[in-house]
Amino acid sequence: MHTLKVDSVQLAFNDRKILQDVYLHCNQGEVIGLLGRNGSGKSSLLKIIFGTLTPSYKYVGIDDEFIHYGYLNNRIAYLSQDSYLPRGIKISDLAAMLIDQLYWDDFANLDIYKNHHHKKPEQLSGGELRQLEMLMILCSKADFILLDEPFTHVTPVETQYFKTIIKSISKTKGIIITDHQYYNVLDISDRVILLTDGCTKHLKNVDDLVTYNYLSGIK
Repeated sequence: MHTLKVDSVQLAFNDRKILQDVYLHCNQGEVIGLLGRNGSGKSSLLKIIFGTLTPSYKYVGIDDEFIHYGYLNNRIAYLSQDSYLPRGIKISDLAAMLIDQLYWDDFANLDIYKNHHHKKPEQLSGGELRQLEMLMILCSKADFILLDEPFTHVTPVETQYFKTIIKSISKTKGIIITDHQYYNVLDISDRVILLTDGCTKHLKNVDDLVTYNYLSGIK
C-alpha cells in the first residue's frame, strides 16, 4: 500500500496567507475527510496536491518520493468543482482512456454509463455529467483520489449510492474528500482534518468541530 504525504504548504494571494501550516497523509485503504469554512483553502490545497496550482512552497510525496505533478503517471486523480471531460468526444471513448481495467466490467454495467455511453459530455444534464465524472474518477487508474464537492447536483438518494461506491473503492485507493455537506463527509471518513486559519487540525472526534468553531453545536 502507498502513502501520500503533504507537508509545509505555503500559499498566499495578494499578501494574504491562505495556507501556511499544512500537514496530512493518506494511505491507500482509507478515506480522509477535509473540512473547512468557505474560503479556508480546501480547493486550493487539493489543486496543489494534484499539481495544477503552484504555491510558494510545498512538499507532496508518495512513499517519500517527491511528486511535482500528481496528475502525471496516473498517481493522483482530481474531481474539481468544474467539469473536466472535454467536449466533442463520446463518453465511451473517454471511458476507454480513463478507466482502470480492474474496474471496467463494474463500470460498464452502471446504468449511468449504459444510458449515456453513446453521447458526448455536452449532451448530458449537469447532474448526469457530475455522476459520470465522479464514477470515472473513482474507477480511474490513480492510486489516490481527490474529491472536491462531489455531492453537488446530486440528489440525496444518489448521494447515499455514491457514498457506498466511495467506501468500496477506498479498499484499494486513498481518497481525500471535501464537501460543504459535512455530515456526508463524516459518514464515510476514517479520519477527519479541519482546515482553519491556514492550518490543518487533525480531529480526534466529531466534538472537535465545535471546539475549533467549525460548528456551533452538533445535533
